[in-house]
Amino acid sequence: MVRTDRCKKLFTCKEKPLDPEKLGRMESLDVDRSPSLLLNIALALQHVLVLSSVCAMVVSALIQEVDKDRIVAHVLFYSGISTLLQSWIGSRLPLIQAPSLDFLIPALALLSAQSGTPVACRGQCIEAEEPVAPAHPIRELRGMTLVSGIVQLAMGLTGLSGFALGRCRPLVLAPVLCILGFSIYREAALLCSDHWGMAALAVVLLVLLSQHLHVFLRLSVFSVSRRLSVLLSVMVSWAVCAALVRWGHVHLNSVTQMLSTKRNATFIQSTNSPHSSDFVFPNDSVPWLDFPLLASALPLLSGNSIAAGVAGGLSASISSPAVYMMAARLLKAPVPPAHACNRGLCVDGIGSVIAGLMGAPVGLCSSVPNACVIGLSQSGSRSTVQIAGVLLLILGVSPQLAQMLCSVPLAIHGAVLSVTYALAVATGITYFQHADVDSGRNIFNIGFTMFMSLALPRWFRLHYSFIQTGVASVDVLLQSLLTLPVFFVGVLAFLLEHTVSGTLSERGLMRHEGTKKILSLADQQQGYSLSPDSVYDPPPPVRKVLELTGFRTVPFCACRSPAVEDVLVTVPEMSSLLPDKDAGVGSG
Repeated sequence: MVRTDRCKKLFTCKEKPLDPEKLGRMESLDVDRSPSLLLNIALALQHVLVLSSVCAMVVSALIQEVDKDRIVAHVLFYSGISTLLQSWIGSRLPLIQAPSLDFLIPALALLSAQSGTPVACRGQCIEAEEPVAPAHPIRELRGMTLVSGIVQLAMGLTGLSGFALGRCRPLVLAPVLCILGFSIYREAALLCSDHWGMAALAVVLLVLLSQHLHVFLRLSVFSVSRRLSVLLSVMVSWAVCAALVRWGHVHLNSVTQMLSTKRNATFIQSTNSPHSSDFVFPNDSVPWLDFPLLASALPLLSGNSIAAGVAGGLSASISSPAVYMMAARLLKAPVPPAHACNRGLCVDGIGSVIAGLMGAPVGLCSSVPNACVIGLSQSGSRSTVQIAGVLLLILGVSPQLAQMLCSVPLAIHGAVLSVTYALAVATGITYFQHADVDSGRNIFNIGFTMFMSLALPRWFRLHYSFIQTGVASVDVLLQSLLTLPVFFVGVLAFLLEHTVSGTLSERGLMRHEGTKKILSLADQQQGYSLSPDSVYDPPPPVRKVLELTGFRTVPFCACRSPAVEDVLVTVPEMSSLLPDKDAGVGSG
């Protein structure tokens, strides 16, 4: 009660009255406000479709066509579990958990080490003439998933993730978010190349529904056309493509067919190529019910799988906190505190550990495209992702239903990824406004970081045999880390920001007169809080558990809310990215 009264006093600051349009926008982005039931289910289904695009890219690149539907169903099931945990005891942000490039690139490096063929080049290198069949590919991939989950869990429990995030200023977050978006452009273009006409149709529909049509449809402040722009565009494009495939005017390919240049490449694929219509119309041979049970064989923890898992876990530990910051900015919510970030990464790790033990070949982390859907639909309710988690559990126990998601044409998946990841780039660019972009220091840091984070991983992919240390596990670790753009940009941006001298104003920082704390101008604009916000506080039962004596020490102390501190709140300008000079600042 003392904390509540204290916060009320601190929240009473002079502010300009907001017009109805601003108030409507604030309400639509409230994580605790639930839309109507039907709209909420439709928004949840939209998240599931976006997640299916990620699964189509990651899972289909590793698993043979025979087992793809069952494995995808299992991944969806574990994504649903992790999503529900994330919204309940994790960061509490409306985020979907999904596989990503953070696990795909190390997995490809692991398969390459098994067979001696440069799989991580993704069709750009000269392949060996006689590739060797992998011994236990699935078990080693599961071992990699298990290790990556342990790394994520360790980063969260020790508090390293929240500690580093608290020192990530605008000139660190901006390059990381930009590279998060740019890192997918090759894969998205590859999926779109399956049929550029279908991809163009989906992109045009997405732009029209999300940016133009809602202006003419005055159904509400944010019309249904904008909120469900992804769902509507995917369904219309899918229907058109299905009709063209039925009439024989369109022929589709699988991910493995597009990624590999040879039939017997080292991807885990079957010898029989599926027919084009299999990607649009479900196959009756797939069972309706198949509950994901514990795998018969344990994950294989070889040196290579451990090395790939460490690389994937480190990269996911950089990308997930960045997604937390991006989601908070799109929601116009206060910046995630350290304990919320640590809990979120712990949930990511738990999800990956469960997935690895139960048979999934890839780990889980916060999904970038699903977070970008918040900005696209202007709807970020926590109840939406919880319904999406339940839908994922239902899909996860029915391979037949999961196959329906797999049957969405790859070109449409590529279009969805292209538009959603573009918002990650745009969100990163917004951080540049808070720093002095004319400063020579910042010009060098930004340009060097972003260019090298794109150029060096591509160079190492093209020269895959450059790393030859004589130790296979060390080779896998280095090959994985050096081909991960997110790892590069996170390390380079952090080091340059904290080693190159510069003033506070250059870096987009300010020192508060009362507390003498160094604050980020980006955080101040959207509302900065040193104490836990209602967005991030776990439910009362979880708080009571964390307050127990045994959980007040290492390693659980990093996940607990700190003692009540002074709260500094600023009123953000909701209609513009530029700060309002007249907005009052409350002092703690």
